[in-house]
Amino acid sequence: MFAIRRFALLLSCVPLVLTAQASKGTLKVGPAKGTVIVVGGGSMGPEVYKAFIDAAGGPDALILTVPNAGGAESYPAEGSNTRSWKQNGAHNVQVLFTTDRKVADSDAFVALIKKAGGIWFEGGRQFHLVDAYAGTKTEAAFNELLARGGVVAGSSAGASILGDFLVRGAPSNNNFIMDSPGYQKGFAYLRGVGIDQHVVARERLPDLADSIIPKYPTLLAISEDEGTAWVVRGDTGTIIGRNRGFVYNGKDATDPGSPFLTLHPGDRYDLGARKMLHRVASESPVAPSLVKSLFAKYENAAAGGATVLVAKDGKVFVDQSFGIPAQARYMPTTTVPNFSLGRMSAVFEAICAQVPEPAGRGRAGGAAAPDSAAGRGRAATPPQTAFQRCVTQRASTPVGLHKTTATDAGDVLSNVDELYRLALGLEQPRTYTRGAAADTSATRDPIDATQGWKTETAGGVTRYAAYGTETGKRSAFVRVPDRHATVIVLTNDDAADAKSIADALMAKLLAKP
Repeated sequence: MFAIRRFALLLSCVPLVLTAQASKGTLKVGPAKGTVIVVGGGSMGPEVYKAFIDAAGGPDALILTVPNAGGAESYPAEGSNTRSWKQNGAHNVQVLFTTDRKVADSDAFVALIKKAGGIWFEGGRQFHLVDAYAGTKTEAAFNELLARGGVVAGSSAGASILGDFLVRGAPSNNNFIMDSPGYQKGFAYLRGVGIDQHVVARERLPDLADSIIPKYPTLLAISEDEGTAWVVRGDTGTIIGRNRGFVYNGKDATDPGSPFLTLHPGDRYDLGARKMLHRVASESPVAPSLVKSLFAKYENAAAGGATVLVAKDGKVFVDQSFGIPAQARYMPTTTVPNFSLGRMSAVFEAICAQVPEPAGRGRAGGAAAPDSAAGRGRAATPPQTAFQRCVTQRASTPVGLHKTTATDAGDVLSNVDELYRLALGLEQPRTYTRGAAADTSATRDPIDATQGWKTETAGGVTRYAAYGTETGKRSAFVRVPDRHATVIVLTNDDAADAKSIADALMAKLLAKP
């Protein structure tokens, strides 16, 4: 009841406050000191962990994880909430948790926050965070931590709570409710902003435009896909990670046919002015004219379509489609549709051969048992082969693949955006391990990330390549881990000289300035 009374009062004037600030041109979004990091859920790469740990003060800084959004009654002092941070270099991580508002309003509970350099809000349901901490000394201490130069951050529900307007704050498990009376006010580390998450993985891209912006026309809305983060200092937000960020209600033109502006890793945005500051594509060593010439044939949809991604050092310079029509729910045309990988499927075969399947899964002969729902009047899920299960579970989960699948004949279907996640994951030894699936220790041996790839030398550089055909036709996936460089070309054209296309792109990508 506290939350309902408090937020009904506050939100009754939010649109008016935002309008007044915006009209005066004084709207400032980010912190005067410190850092806010907004993560879209899902599996995070080392770049996100590092950004948070550095902003907290380094590996020895006290980091507090706040797991309330998960909805459990208790959390262990040493569990998954702390383990992932320690595996990624943090030495001093503790859980901060209570559901008792009297405890949250006590000096004793707040004392630990005063020593911390970073607060991390875990995922789950946002309303649990509101119910436990809104209006207490704990919430005030979170703000004080940021004001003294620390970092507040979170993923999924822990991302949305960082905003001023609380998106999907309903006190239930209904994630489709975008605007819930009484739970419309977040912790406002980014003022005048509403935040959504999982937007590509869960096909949520229309939701802010359809449900929030029309009702709150002065609100700045941002979102980010899984494994992707906004790193905000002052009013400047930089995109890092595995996919994209999005802006709704900014002052730049939106993407053609879409209600948002898309940002890629390396892009910077002024959240206060609501304008792009820098496009990483503008510093690309691969000229747009070269890309256009290499893929000119595929501008004609009759050629079957093509997509390409070029990235280096965490910056995505090129992420384009050719001849691919607009997709439902504004989904990126580099994510949907999938392309047949052909012989490139060997990359997934090598992962599956090295990463063990959890005990008790499947049946003899490699096929999973059909869904027993068929006996209850519902359609049965077709049985899957062991390889299909591996592709959608063991190979996909660690790096956050959602669209990648395999046929029962063993052909993998994927897209350049998800294959880029895979490339980033293969650069990190802890991503896939050979140890028993039940073993959660940090000492399991990593897989051999060169298996399933051809080892090549080009321009004096050793690289790993996979092609759609034995002769390098149709599609190409080339990575140079030592240079953190990736080129991915996917087509539906059996005659496409994908190897030559990838060679031309990689040569420019690695060329000395």
